[in-house]
Amino acid sequence: MTTPTAPEATATYDRHVIARMIDFFTIDGTPWPRRLWDVGSLLALEELWEASAWASQKVLSPAACDWQRNQLRAVVGPDVGLGEKELRKELTALLNAPLPDPSPARRRLKELLEHARLGYVDRWAAAVAKSLAERPKPERLARTVAGHLLDLGYDANHLAVWANELNAGQATAIEVIEAAAALARAPKRSFDVVVVLLAAPERPLAEQQPNWMTKGQVIEWLKARGFTTRGLRAGGGFRYEVRALDAYGAADRARQLVERMVARSSFQRSNRGGITAAPSIWVDGHSEPIPLLTPARGANILALVHEGHLYRVDGERTLIDDALELAAPLNQGALGPAVAGGWAAVESLLTHPDDPQEEERSGKAVAADRLAAIIACSWPRAELTALAHRHDPPQPDTLSAALASCTTNIERARAVADGMMARTALPYLSGRKLQRHSDMAAVERMVRLVAEPRAELNKAVTTFKIALRRLYRTRNIVLHGGSTKGVALQAALRIGAPLVGAGLDRLAHAALTEGIHPLDLAARAELALQLVDGETGLSVVELLEPRRR
Repeated sequence: MTTPTAPEATATYDRHVIARMIDFFTIDGTPWPRRLWDVGSLLALEELWEASAWASQKVLSPAACDWQRNQLRAVVGPDVGLGEKELRKELTALLNAPLPDPSPARRRLKELLEHARLGYVDRWAAAVAKSLAERPKPERLARTVAGHLLDLGYDANHLAVWANELNAGQATAIEVIEAAAALARAPKRSFDVVVVLLAAPERPLAEQQPNWMTKGQVIEWLKARGFTTRGLRAGGGFRYEVRALDAYGAADRARQLVERMVARSSFQRSNRGGITAAPSIWVDGHSEPIPLLTPARGANILALVHEGHLYRVDGERTLIDDALELAAPLNQGALGPAVAGGWAAVESLLTHPDDPQEEERSGKAVAADRLAAIIACSWPRAELTALAHRHDPPQPDTLSAALASCTTNIERARAVADGMMARTALPYLSGRKLQRHSDMAAVERMVRLVAEPRAELNKAVTTFKIALRRLYRTRNIVLHGGSTKGVALQAALRIGAPLVGAGLDRLAHAALTEGIHPLDLAARAELALQLVDGETGLSVVELLEPRRR
C-alpha cells in the first residue's frame, strides 16, 4: 500500500465528506449501516431542555434525564461547533449537574442554546479551513453537519439535490461546509401549497373554510403554474400558506394537515374515513408535484424474504408475528402511531418481568440497550459482506481468490476482514465515483473495526443506545404526555426506524433459522461484545452466530 501525496489525501478527504453526506440524505437506497445514527448536538441539547419539563410532569423519570445528560456531556465533547473557550466552559458546567424544571440552570441552558446556534456551522467551517492534519475527521464532520441541517428542518430530499450538485461541481470540503453554513443561516420562507381532495364528505363544511378551492379553482391554479392536470379528478381542495426551509418541507407540513383531516373523518358515523386526497401535493415554485405518501423511513426486515416467510402467515402466532404488526406503522405511518408501534415491538420482544429494576435503566430502557447490542453485533458483518460483493479489481488478486472459494456471506465477510487485518488485501472498489467514495469510507471504518474491535463496537453500542432510548423517551411523551409536538419526534423516527428495522431483522432471522428467543439472542450479543477478539477467538463476523464445535 502506497502513501498518498498531500493533494491526493486532500481530495480523498473532500470526496469522503460529500459522499457520506449524500449517504445521509438519500432516503431510498442507503442501507442502515451507512445511515445517520444520531441527531446533532444542538437538537440533543434542546431535547434535554425539553425533557426536564416532561420530568416535572412525571412523563419522564429523573433517572432518564440524568442518563441523557451524562451521555450528552460525552457526545458534545468533540463538537467544535460548540466553541473552544467561554461557550464551551458554560456548557460543560451546565451539563455537570441536573437541570430540573424550574431552575436557574435550565433557564441558563435555554439562553446558551441561542448563543450556540448562531455561527455553529461557521465554527465547523473554520476548523475545516486548517491544514489537513488539524482538520476534524471527515466522518465526524459529515455526520455532524448533515445531522444539523436535518435537525434545522431541511428535508432530506432537498438536501440530497443540494449535495449532489456540490458533488457534480467537485466542491471541496471547505466549500461544502461553507455552503452548509449558508443554509443554516437561511430563514424559513412562505410557500403556497395546494392539496386536492378526490372525495370530500360533508362538503358544505369544507366550503365554509376560507382556503377552500373549487374544482375549477384547483385546475386554474395548477395550469397557471405549469402543472399538468391530465387524469386528475379533483373534487376541490385546500390552499395553505406554510412556512418551511424548502419545498419538500412545505409539502410535509401539508401532508400532516391532511393526516389530521383524515384522522378526524375516521370518527364520522357515515362515510367513515371518507376524506380522500390526491396522491400528490403541489407547491408553488417547485417544478414537480410531491408525493402525498410519507417516504419510507428505512425500517427493512429482509429476513422475511430471505428465509421464505413473507407469505407464511398461517399456523400459530409467534412473538415475532406480534412485533411485526406492532411495528408496521414505522415506515409510513403518522408520527404518533409510528413511535408508539415501533417501541411496542421492541419492548414486547426484549423485556421480561424478571428484569432487575435498575435506576440507571429506568422503566423499559433495558429493551433499548439489548437491541443496541444486537444491532452493533450485526454491523460488521453487514458492512464487510457489502464490501465483499463490491470487490472488483481489474485483475484477480489475493482477495479475489479468497472470495472465489466462499459459498456463504459469512465466509465472504471473514475473507474481507482477514485481508484488512493483514493489511494486504483491501477491497478494490470500482463503479460509479460516488458509490466508490462511499465504499472507501466504509473500508476506513471497517479497517478501524478489525484493528480495535472491542473499542469500535463499544462506540457503536453507545450510539445505538442513545438513539433507541431517544425513541423510548419520545414514545413516553406521545403516550403518557399525550403530545406529538416533541422537539425530537421526527428526528427520533428518522434515526430510530432504520435501527429498529435492523434489530427486528436479526431477531426474525434468529427465530426463523434457530428458533431462538429474542432475549436469548440479546444475551448472546451482550456476551459477544465482551468476548470479541479475546481468548475464545470470537471474530467480528460471527458475533450473532451460535458457537459450534
